[in-house]
Amino acid sequence: MKIVFGLGNPGLKYKKTRHNAGFMVADQLAAHCHVRFKNAAKLEAKIAQTVLDGEKCLFVKPQTYMNHSGYAVSAVMDYFNADLRDIVVVYDDVDLPFGGIRIRQKGSAGTHNGMRSIIQYLKSGEFTRVRVGIGRPHGQKDLVAHVIGKFEKTERADFEQTVERAAQAVLCVLKDGAALAQSRYNEAGKSS
Repeated sequence: MKIVFGLGNPGLKYKKTRHNAGFMVADQLAAHCHVRFKNAAKLEAKIAQTVLDGEKCLFVKPQTYMNHSGYAVSAVMDYFNADLRDIVVVYDDVDLPFGGIRIRQKGSAGTHNGMRSIIQYLKSGEFTRVRVGIGRPHGQKDLVAHVIGKFEKTERADFEQTVERAAQAVLCVLKDGAALAQSRYNEAGKSS
């Protein structure tokens, strides 16, 4: 079994915000596979299930807030008896230029509180992650306001393409492995 966790914040207030890039990629994956998310309240997650190359695969959107993502991730992993090698975590990254995609097979949380929570709960950073670049704010704009803010009109079409590329990168990780996906999809994005 493979599990893809797309990180974000639940609720309409946060829909289509930069911090919900992981949710957007999870939604794109579910659309590609023609599956729908169902509420798994006891796991504090929404889960869509499919089969890829003969293997069961779950797309998961934790319904805890971002800073507590580790709780839902560990609950889902425990419930399905999943191993760290079987998961991929997709999330936004301000330290990656807008539109960039970076796949890593392990690492630290960097500046991302959702990843910090996951690593704390799992007691390891030894899992694959797909970072989706949202860039840093321009000028005097506050970092928090930027992260939980919606995309500018001029950014929307470009970011939709980024979400599609990130979804393809995740599918490549699942089917062909992280190393091949890195060589095909790692890209810097646009500098500010």
